[in-house]
Amino acid sequence: MIIGSVIATFIATTPYLFYLYESVPDIPIWNTFLFTYESKHYGSAFVLAWTLSGKVIPLILLFIWFFTCRHWWYHVLLVPISMYVYQIFTIFNEDQKNIDSNQLIYMIPIMAIIIPSIYLIRAQIFNKINTVDKTMEELEDEFKMTPKNFWDRLRNYF
Repeated sequence: MIIGSVIATFIATTPYLFYLYESVPDIPIWNTFLFTYESKHYGSAFVLAWTLSGKVIPLILLFIWFFTCRHWWYHVLLVPISMYVYQIFTIFNEDQKNIDSNQLIYMIPIMAIIIPSIYLIRAQIFNKINTVDKTMEELEDEFKMTPKNFWDRLRNYF
């Protein structure tokens, strides 16, 4: 219950977290007490922070959805997660001219594993529907994962 409240509070604050980029100055070299960042491709640390916030916040929300989802199809969430991770890595590649280009090529191996797996699970569900006298909701409940705590959930995913 406490973890659920913390997650719900975090999700509710994500619009505020998105606008943290406004605290970054609009200068090419940003010096802080922790680090110095020089924005070569964007020409501004502000633009880099704005671009990152548009990728990191949805990625965090997808991770929350992935680790809290109890449906049989939750592994399909790895596709957009991998897409956002790839986009974040390309943001930091100063020589990259088009950030969101060619990402599908790198996602093909991930999709080649996840999509057939989801299809096979779906085929098993419909096979059981035809052979057993159960509803679709009862079969989905069989495939749902109900771990007791966070570490059990984490072990079930990996």
